Amino acid sequence: MSETLRFAVPDEPALGAELHAWVEHLYPLDRSLTGPGVRSTLDWIEEVLAPAEAPAVRRHEVPTGTEVLDWQVPREWHVHQAYIIGPDGKRVVDFAEHNLHLVGYSAPFRGTLRRADLLPHLHSLPDQPDLIPYRTSYYRETWGFCLPHRQLESLPDGEYQVVVDTELLAGHLSYAELLLPGEEPSEILFSAHVCHPSLANDNLSGIAVSVALARHLARQPRRLSYRFVWAPGTIGAITWLAQHREEARRVEGGLVLACLGAGSWHYKRSRRGDALIDRAVAHVLATRCREHQVRDFIPWGYDERQYGSPGFDLAVGQFSGTPHGTFPEYHTSADAPALVRPERLAGAVARLLEVCEVLEGEGRWLNLAPHGEPQLGRRGLYGSLGGAGGRDRELALLWVLNQSDGGHSLLDIAERAGVPFARVRWAAETLAEAGLLRSVDGPS
Repeated sequence: MSETLRFAVPDEPALGAELHAWVEHLYPLDRSLTGPGVRSTLDWIEEVLAPAEAPAVRRHEVPTGTEVLDWQVPREWHVHQAYIIGPDGKRVVDFAEHNLHLVGYSAPFRGTLRRADLLPHLHSLPDQPDLIPYRTSYYRETWGFCLPHRQLESLPDGEYQVVVDTELLAGHLSYAELLLPGEEPSEILFSAHVCHPSLANDNLSGIAVSVALARHLARQPRRLSYRFVWAPGTIGAITWLAQHREEARRVEGGLVLACLGAGSWHYKRSRRGDALIDRAVAHVLATRCREHQVRDFIPWGYDERQYGSPGFDLAVGQFSGTPHGTFPEYHTSADAPALVRPERLAGAVARLLEVCEVLEGEGRWLNLAPHGEPQLGRRGLYGSLGGAGGRDRELALLWVLNQSDGGHSLLDIAERAGVPFARVRWAAETLAEAGLLRSVDGPS
């Protein structure tokens, strides 16, 4: 019996290198709400998790036009080629060079335009003149290109040949999920969006971390059940909710994972604000991370606002490094694999596993010798814990004895004592082995 984390990552540097290689592998794929890039990404997820002793990843293909809550599944988008040829006959912008060059969901177009008529369809960042912005037009049929502002300003007058060889057709929206059943049906949900093209931190870090987390949890004994959802942002989560109302009722808490490759840890609370998942994440960050921030819920951001819509009210928060929209590389070509740090990816997996430790081990205990402090010395629990941390462990034993009245949980005690949950759990198990404590609910 020890304080060692049961779900701990054995080799964080090796894991970080592996996850960064995953980000580099997925980076070139042209993802959007629908289409081949999303399917290729889901294929890769299935391949990685296939040998993980997990149930098969379940793929869903939802037809265009399907009513999902207040929305409809959009048409499927395919890109064949897209470019602009300048007055000198050379290509000035080409989707083949970087998939951010084409506005997402651009409708097909072919024609010759003068510079003044072309400019309304060009998007740049004047304050970041060397970067390509990321722009989409999911629900308004138009077309456009993105390019560095410095290049846009240098475009000469004259005629430009524009080719947007795309298709918007009746097809499907693709998403995938994996359920890791535990001893209990209560579920913890982890969700990552798969709709962004070449954006390493904003999109791919969440995919990589969630896949690594699923692989690790699949190989552990579990009290709780864990569900992973990989879906396009907004419409994907809405589709999952529309099609999984029964499953949603079993979700006790969850996290949307994004922007995990850089910056200090940030947690955005769920709509409820004080759910077990909110307390678990806040506790892990407070006891394990020197630099972190916990923010209150607002109905803006990623899919936590869909899971937390009032009709479902799932306790789903958002776990990230530097939050979306607050780092200069956000939604630009600078959000490349070089921005993502391997140690941050591995660190995200480690912190999330610690959160799972809290969720797995949470429960109330009862002191069986509550009248006065029991004599720990004759039970070998006091004064014999030599070495570093001996007094800290003894104090943890006393905290657990004092607070275990059947009403306080282990997380209550860890929060009040300001010590890591693993130490409090160790104290409870040690005292139970000595016959001084018994579990009231939760794991024994």
